[in-house]
Amino acid sequence: MKLKKIIKSLFSLCFLLICVIAGLDYWISYETAPYIYHDVNKLPYQNVGVVLGTSKYVRGGGKNVFYQNRINGAISLYNQHKVDYLLLSGDGEDSFQSYNEPVTMKKDLIKAGIPSDAIVLDYAGFRTLDSVVRANKVFDAKSFTIITQEFHCERAIFIALAQNIQAQCFAVPAPDSMKLVRIRETLARVSAFIDLYILNKEPKYLGPVIPIISEK
Repeated sequence: MKLKKIIKSLFSLCFLLICVIAGLDYWISYETAPYIYHDVNKLPYQNVGVVLGTSKYVRGGGKNVFYQNRINGAISLYNQHKVDYLLLSGDGEDSFQSYNEPVTMKKDLIKAGIPSDAIVLDYAGFRTLDSVVRANKVFDAKSFTIITQEFHCERAIFIALAQNIQAQCFAVPAPDSMKLVRIRETLARVSAFIDLYILNKEPKYLGPVIPIISEK
């Protein structure tokens, strides 16, 4: 009888946990919706566009659709005069550049005709929180447009709102098959909530202010 009570309590706890996670996921999507745009023509101009980094290739060597669509989105916004500067934020700790997200993005953008003096690199965008907060605190972007997929937009804007940072997001296309990615994103949102409201985490690296406007 005692074992049955324990099992029942565990099931109840798991159910409650699932409800909390699902509720948080929905709340983040709902709260950030007004700041997310899919149509480039309706997107308000911002001086800076922040491209969130990811690997160019998936395991096995194939092209990463998430990466390519972010690059295409950045090119579109720049060419349509929706942004003047592109801040490429990602993992750039590899000094040998065998895996350096900002450098890889810069190379592809320059190949597409984006001038190098319109591109700024953030090598310490290890997480979405780092990228969003550093864009504001290190690169002195008072307001900016984030460029990534919609599900990622929602978490990035959630972080910006929690930090009183003015940001909007241009949602680029995502692959049709998103089940595993969406599960990981749900857990990432829980982690972001804990980082912001319980642990009060800061980016791994903060440093002197480097205003983007001085780069051009």
